[in-house]
Amino acid sequence: MTLAYKKIKINYTTDGQGVPVVFLHGFLENATMWKSITPHFIDSYQCITIDLLGHGKTECLGYIHTMESMAEAVKAILDHLEISQAIFLGHSMGGYVSLAFIDLFPELVSGLVLLNSTSYPDSEERKINRTRAIEVVKKNPDAYTSMAIANLFAEENRLVFEKEIEFIKEAASKTSLQGIISALEGMKERKDYRLILKSFKKPKVIFAGEKDPVLNYNQNLEEVKTCKIDLISFDGGHMTYIENKEDFLERLQEFFSIKLAVKP
Repeated sequence: MTLAYKKIKINYTTDGQGVPVVFLHGFLENATMWKSITPHFIDSYQCITIDLLGHGKTECLGYIHTMESMAEAVKAILDHLEISQAIFLGHSMGGYVSLAFIDLFPELVSGLVLLNSTSYPDSEERKINRTRAIEVVKKNPDAYTSMAIANLFAEENRLVFEKEIEFIKEAASKTSLQGIISALEGMKERKDYRLILKSFKKPKVIFAGEKDPVLNYNQNLEEVKTCKIDLISFDGGHMTYIENKEDFLERLQEFFSIKLAVKP
């Protein structure tokens, strides 16, 4: 389904009934990443998946997609669906967008799952790397997306999940050049959300990969202390929903049912 928004179209899906859950994908991903996840929850939850700005079938809104501009687009979908409150689950960049959403619309969020994500801003080194990535993308976007996707998995898992990696690469290759650059610029400029996360008093959890090649697991451990958030660790990389799927599904259902008191 699509929604007209600021002269562009936002692509989204909704399936199931019950407590609304907003699933937000990561950088170079799109809403299709949740296709093997949401069927496990549609009996008890209204599962909403959204292609973020410049990703999937959602068009670009500008040359810098800030996390706030993405959050505002998500808000437009919730308004259209007449949803007054939802659980947010954000993978990587989707977690940044979820935190921006809480900053802007805290009363609309009943729970938060940061999946392979963080409230920390980019370090200066990471900002430099994103700038370099933009230059690489301009020269050879296909080579960049191919390399970037493979590097999300723990090294020992790259052969194990070779088929899944190829599927994600195919989806990523459809992301426009403008969409890639706009997201990189937006992530590079994102604010420090640690205070926002700490101040969020509803149920919240970080799902982290101990061998995440993208995010520093030790930083997640520090985040638990500074932001007063629960942490669930998995033996894998940045793609927990693939690398540790069964465990991920079980722990997610536990969080929904125990922490949020939503019964299946």
